[in-house]
Amino acid sequence: MKSIKFYWAALALAFTACNTAGPHFRGLPATTVTVEGSTFDVRVRGDMAEAIRTNSEYAPRFGAIRERAGRAMAMVSGCEVKEVRGDQAQATGLLKCP
Repeated sequence: MKSIKFYWAALALAFTACNTAGPHFRGLPATTVTVEGSTFDVRVRGDMAEAIRTNSEYAPRFGAIRERAGRAMAMVSGCEVKEVRGDQAQATGLLKCP
C-alpha cells in the first residue's frame, strides 16, 4: 500500500514541477513561445528572463536549446539577450533593454 501512495505522490509532484517558475519569477504570468520546434514558457522581471521548455525532445543539447531560449526571451521582452545560462529544461537570460 505504501508503494501506491508513493507512486501517486511522485506523479503529482512531477506534474506540478513541469513548468514551475524559479523563485525570482514566481507569480509572473508566462508567455508561451515556440522557436524552431521548442516551446517555452517565458517570464520577464527587470533585466532578467526565464525560459522553461515545456515540450519533449529526444536528448536535446543545451547549445541548440540555449539559442532558441534566448530568441524566445528576446521575442517576449523586446530586449537584447546578453547571456543565457541553465540547462535543457530551464534557462535564465540577462537582458539589455534600451
